[in-house]
Amino acid sequence: MLAFVLRRLLQAAVVMLAVAWVAFMLFQYVGDPVLQILGQDATPEEVARVRAELGLDQPFFVQFAHFVVNAMQGNFGVSLRQGAPVAQLIAERLPATLELALVAALLALVVGIPMGVYAALKRGTWLAQLFMTFSLLGVSLPTFLIGIVLILVFAVQLGWLPSFGRGEVVQLGWFSSGLLAPGGWRHLVLPAVTLAIFQLTLIMRLVRAEMLEVLRTDYIKFARARGLTDRAIHFGHALKNTLVPVITITGLQLGGLIAFAIITETVFQWPGMGLLFIQAVTFADIPVMAAYLCLIALIFVVINLVVDLLYFAVDPRLRLDKAGGH
Repeated sequence: MLAFVLRRLLQAAVVMLAVAWVAFMLFQYVGDPVLQILGQDATPEEVARVRAELGLDQPFFVQFAHFVVNAMQGNFGVSLRQGAPVAQLIAERLPATLELALVAALLALVVGIPMGVYAALKRGTWLAQLFMTFSLLGVSLPTFLIGIVLILVFAVQLGWLPSFGRGEVVQLGWFSSGLLAPGGWRHLVLPAVTLAIFQLTLIMRLVRAEMLEVLRTDYIKFARARGLTDRAIHFGHALKNTLVPVITITGLQLGGLIAFAIITETVFQWPGMGLLFIQAVTFADIPVMAAYLCLIALIFVVINLVVDLLYFAVDPRLRLDKAGGH
């Protein structure tokens, strides 16, 4: 187990170095930060002074080493657009994105798994067919279109839910939550549903496919021959083995929810990291773009490591293979 963890940590370090290299290249080839700070009318003396202050007059690999050390400390410099430390901007926007992604992931799991189990056990019924049709729509329709339709129906026509912003929030240390604020949950419903629909349909189809595959195995046939009830077979044996690959997909999709919440946050003007990144791209704010890239990569690496450990713990065949040397 220790060797498995160390190997995964080494792989994670290599991935983060590669991402740091890509982020560092943004400073080298996407605009000139000195001219963005001083403007086009800066004198050569002013340009040389700022370059020396920023360390841009040093050799390339020395600059990259300084960038990696500063990134490990959470220091990505100052936003060229807002003039505030990038770490401060990320810390202000991160709770909104985390709350949105976690609620969307929970919604996808709570709804997607039962729908997938029902669609597998009740094949051919009208409700199972309806679930499969819904899954095709959820996979096919773009996220921004789903968001616009939900805004049109529930915000404009029915007037039940707000269409933009986060509403009132409650501070819990560095973390801010709208779920605990009066009416804050109403602002979260539409963006969370929009973000969850694709993941929900993906989980539903995965659970259905895995459930049908497990139900065809020999040990399920043996369990039926022993006289076990359908409830014991379906939920005590089949579903338990079905959830092993679901853990992997769900963990990776959580990272995807955080990374690709950009469209949802833009449609609903949700004040999270995705909206901050879109604004940074619009104004070529390189420090914010580099920080976002490194943070998202770190989230993916951590989630992938946790999923690997859970997979290793849940599936005993992996432990047996390692112990047996196969």
